[in-house]
Amino acid sequence: LSRPMGTHLLECSGNSDPANFGLISAASWTGAPIGAILDRAGVDKGESLVRITGIGADRRTWQTSGTGASWIFTRDALERASAFLATGMNDVPLTRDHGAPVRLVVPNWYGCVAIKWVTSVEAVGEDEAATTQMREYAARTHQDGIPGVAREFQAATVDLAAMPIRVEQWIDGERVFYRVIGIRWGGSTATRDLRIRFRAAQPWVPVEHSPAPSSATTWSLWSHTWLPER
Repeated sequence: LSRPMGTHLLECSGNSDPANFGLISAASWTGAPIGAILDRAGVDKGESLVRITGIGADRRTWQTSGTGASWIFTRDALERASAFLATGMNDVPLTRDHGAPVRLVVPNWYGCVAIKWVTSVEAVGEDEAATTQMREYAARTHQDGIPGVAREFQAATVDLAAMPIRVEQWIDGERVFYRVIGIRWGGSTATRDLRIRFRAAQPWVPVEHSPAPSSATTWSLWSHTWLPER
């Protein structure tokens, strides 16, 4: 069932920590749509809960997370996000450290849901307890406390974000100006409405060059010219 699934970005839910920032990248994926797999497994459509589980295939334990993980979704949420079971990345089969032979990818959801080394996909009851992976995520992100059951979790979607990645100083005669280049990612729609300011007391202004990205599930570039007062 595997076929090209497009280019999608993964971001760690811990990416706001200044010590870790940069836990983000995009890749071109090959895989099978999760809906096709669930149809073959006989899982009801709609709000049926589905637990996807993987093992720690490389047998390592990170400082803050174990490599074994599982997450519980509604089937509807998985299909709305165009989730798939990935078998390849950047035109080659998945490598072991990226979850071979099969991992989950849920576009525009944080990477903590992208279960590696998938071993089971199963329907569970509506009162199924939240998994360890879900509770760890809730303890440090935008959840209302740490819900005890999976159905009470808010979707782990990536909000629209933008940041500068390069600043160039230009000189035109006696005039000095700056060109700021940045990236934008996340959000549910491919928006072009970005605003920027250079001091806390100054107003926000529309970003000068912010073309609408071709997809909301990967990153795109923006740029802005800044002429300081002095």
